[in-house]
Amino acid sequence: MPFVKDEFFIKEPIPAFVMLMQKYGITQSEAQRIIDRGRILVEGQRLADKAVEISGFTEVVIFRAIAKGIEPIFKTPDFMVFDKPSGVLVHPRKMDTPHSMLDEVRYYGGKKANSTHRIDKETSGLLLASIHKDAEKFLKCAFETKDIQKGYRAWVRGRIDNEFVVKESIIVNDDYSNIKHKVFINNQGKKAQTEYKPILYNSEYDATLLECIPYTGRTHQIRIHLFHVKHPILGDPLYGTSYEIAEAYLEQRLSPEDRLRYTGAKRLMLHAYSLSFEYRNRFFLTSRDDFNRCNDLAQKSIRDNNIYDGYKRLTNVIQI
Repeated sequence: MPFVKDEFFIKEPIPAFVMLMQKYGITQSEAQRIIDRGRILVEGQRLADKAVEISGFTEVVIFRAIAKGIEPIFKTPDFMVFDKPSGVLVHPRKMDTPHSMLDEVRYYGGKKANSTHRIDKETSGLLLASIHKDAEKFLKCAFETKDIQKGYRAWVRGRIDNEFVVKESIIVNDDYSNIKHKVFINNQGKKAQTEYKPILYNSEYDATLLECIPYTGRTHQIRIHLFHVKHPILGDPLYGTSYEIAEAYLEQRLSPEDRLRYTGAKRLMLHAYSLSFEYRNRFFLTSRDDFNRCNDLAQKSIRDNNIYDGYKRLTNVIQI
């Protein structure tokens, strides 16, 4: 578990932030952040005053990386690149999250290392992490200014033979009572553009492997754009299924067997395949996983399932 509780006894009064700096070798701002987040207790009481001197029985909840062997595939003195597996969070959502990529980042990069962008839990592929704060600031800024180009690959329903571009604005959903989608296509939303290029078609699964190039960075952009053109990503439990299936997934009631049956795959078949950027030198990095395999796909096409007609009716209804 990455967040652990250290317990010790302090004999002589000392400012709380100074104690944290000395014990953990961190900066004053990092120490104050621990206090602000309520992660230090003195004699069982959560510390609220940053400046107070403390003594006695003290508990500190601290992040301590416990790696599971997801080593970086590329490393420099400034940054690392990982091939993140599907199903692994980039950051822990709560203190009892058993494992996330932050464990691997801090284990292999040190206590100041950090991921510089986010990938959804079920999306696999390249994750760029900084090793020091200067690199973190530079790389996060480069993502914001689109100086880092990202390429994805996705297995989608149906056959696609030609390249195409989707330029549809995206708006965040604020009402989940009827549809469980996180975002919608809507002219009043933020502009978004994604280019798609077919790589290969698998007739056994009636599925096409696409190269996906997002030119903007909207939430679920690749997923909603593919859903909009009626080629949703296989394994997507939100965009391309019924309300009932989406709700079951969000409430963790959807069994792996039903996930495979109703979405066509065991997981979201989206993969962060490439990164292109400049940091002192020009880098173009690709995943070691070419994502061409079909191990996670259903044994027959999604169009053979009885949910397919309902899916087609649903897509016709919600394109706004």
